[in-house]
Amino acid sequence: MGLLLLVVLLVAMVDVPLQMFLHKTRLKMSHQEVKQEHKESDGNPQLKGKQRERQRKISQGNSISAVPKADFVLMNPTHFAVAIRYDDKTMRAPQVVSKGADLLAFKIRDIAKHHAIPVLQSPMLARALYANAELDKDIPASLYTAVAQVLAYIYRLKAAMRGDGPMPEEPPQPFVPAELDPLSKVVANTAKP
Repeated sequence: MGLLLLVVLLVAMVDVPLQMFLHKTRLKMSHQEVKQEHKESDGNPQLKGKQRERQRKISQGNSISAVPKADFVLMNPTHFAVAIRYDDKTMRAPQVVSKGADLLAFKIRDIAKHHAIPVLQSPMLARALYANAELDKDIPASLYTAVAQVLAYIYRLKAAMRGDGPMPEEPPQPFVPAELDPLSKVVANTAKP
């Protein structure tokens, strides 16, 4: 009887951990089951991607149609364009009416040129406004001075075009705080050891 109990105990010592392991592996979901559950809980990723693309096209269309209302467009020559509008009678601060990157930036520039809206090259200010300003909202207060310098230049330029004053000199290179320029953040992060 003792020998029989010893054999049963040895078999139980091996079988119980083995059965627990097998039970746990059967409870685990396969990779396909995990993907399917994720798809069901969050929605189909392809469908969500198509919705985001449609929303992006709609917002870009609205953004592009607002370019003719802008007073001027700031560009980083190859990547960013920001169209700004300011009416001192109705606005507290200048507002970004359109912004875009890459191909959309070139489209904004082309529309601005077609509507005789001044296009200025100011890479740091264009990047800072693109990264920190929302469409149809006041620009960040920390960029007021920089945008005011550009606005003053634009007003002098428009007056000279009407024949009301001399042609202004070189466009201003306004100061932009480094923390607002996304490129300086990238450079600072890569320079750290």
